[in-house]
Amino acid sequence: MDSGTVPAFKTGRAGKKKPGFIRKWASRLHLWLGMTIGILVFIISVTGCLYVFKDEIENQLRKNAIFHNEPSIETKNLLPLKTLEAKVQEQCREKYNIHWVDIPIDKKRSYQFYYYETNPGAWNYFGEYIIYKSAYVNPFTGKVLAVFDEKNSFFSIVKIIHWSFLLNSGWGTYVVGIPVLIFLIMIITGIILWWPKNKKARKQRFWFQWKNVRAWRRRNYDLHSILGFYASFIALIVTITGLFYAFTFVQQALYFSFSGGKTALPDFSHITTKAPDSMRNEHTIDKICRQVEALYPGAFSYSVDLGNEHLDNHEHPNFSVYVKQLGYSYHIMHQLIFDENSGALLKNYNHREKNMGEKVVGANYDIHVGAILGLPTKIIAFITSLICASLPVTGFLVWYGRQRKKKKPVRLV
Repeated sequence: MDSGTVPAFKTGRAGKKKPGFIRKWASRLHLWLGMTIGILVFIISVTGCLYVFKDEIENQLRKNAIFHNEPSIETKNLLPLKTLEAKVQEQCREKYNIHWVDIPIDKKRSYQFYYYETNPGAWNYFGEYIIYKSAYVNPFTGKVLAVFDEKNSFFSIVKIIHWSFLLNSGWGTYVVGIPVLIFLIMIITGIILWWPKNKKARKQRFWFQWKNVRAWRRRNYDLHSILGFYASFIALIVTITGLFYAFTFVQQALYFSFSGGKTALPDFSHITTKAPDSMRNEHTIDKICRQVEALYPGAFSYSVDLGNEHLDNHEHPNFSVYVKQLGYSYHIMHQLIFDENSGALLKNYNHREKNMGEKVVGANYDIHVGAILGLPTKIIAFITSLICASLPVTGFLVWYGRQRKKKKPVRLV
């Protein structure tokens, strides 16, 4: 991961051998691109690093709200969902409607009701997200245990810096995506520059040989090249999964590659509510919830849109409930489509039925943040992000050290 000129190799009295065309241009691209986007890569990497353990930290900080500690729940009944919604509105006194609720299968855990309204026309994050709050609620009493302002929370701000530099999410993702695309080129050129040409060079490239090295420039060079090499292969995966959110062509390419040449996701928009409005009542949504929990008793939670009007006035093609199978990741999700008026189940789309392209697309977020296999992959993602954050710093120091060496005055004897 050298950001400067490639060290020459000795060829005897004939002098020093010049680097080949590919290595020469790889070196130039690596340097020029690194100097151009170094600070942006540093910000993106640091925020990604900070976000990795977001769930673990928040679960500890919110433990008293996540578990309601209601005694003897085996002998008690859950309140109807519409009753819970009314109680939350009464206690929170927000002028906006509740958007959706996350319902855990384990009834020892609290329900999470979300207020979420956006203004897509705003130019920055704080204007775009009008309200984003979560209320943790005891489902047996309707008591609100805690309300968290997700919009202004530390991890939400870290995430949006990483996502769009706090700019509007509609176009801010390109502002982040372009430097990430350039960073992908830097990873490739870095691997080319690192690749040793002979056995002696190979020995020095794989690990630190600092026993007799005192010069800071050499140590810094090794930190840049060796750590960069070991991080590069995971960084390639993290970079590509990050580009997934900025560029449609990356999404399409991944789906096409893993689905066996398919170009479109399955379309269930034709599966819609047919029953008359007169069949819907305040208990219809509870009927839907009972069916979800009967079909997926081993899942972690599921999300239900409460069907209220919202500022963005978006419309869904049908009434879908999404079931999250695992507590630590989102890559195993099931989709159930119901008749919103009668509560009848119209489609149960289990994760096992999805083609490989759908599964890869669905796993993209968990791969990107390292949650795909739980804590072990999160640790790998954390270390990789930390190394990526160090590369612009050590790369600049490589360049700076060489500039100083060039300017060093020649001593006259």
